Amino acid sequence: MSIQCYSKDKNLVARSIAGETLIVPVRSGVADLDYIYALNEVGSRVWELLDERRSVDKVVEAICTEYEVPPEQATRDIGELLSSLEAAGLIHGTANIER
Repeated sequence: MSIQCYSKDKNLVARSIAGETLIVPVRSGVADLDYIYALNEVGSRVWELLDERRSVDKVVEAICTEYEVPPEQATRDIGELLSSLEAAGLIHGTANIER
């Protein structure tokens, strides 16, 4: 069964600072400082979980467990975050086989 997951764009720099993650796109080999994205603690955790090639369902499950958030709220909030990151070109949807 194919399940939706995301991969990070290779043309960016991300750094964690004081519990937040700052993401800067790199264009033509230069950091584009006009577009800096900041993720709060929970957004930073979602960003970390994307490194592990988890499905969106597994990311939601991890956030619910770690932050004691109801699944409906986590699904909605993570969906909005992923849509924003994808629209900004920071992540790309991919198909992944995971059970």
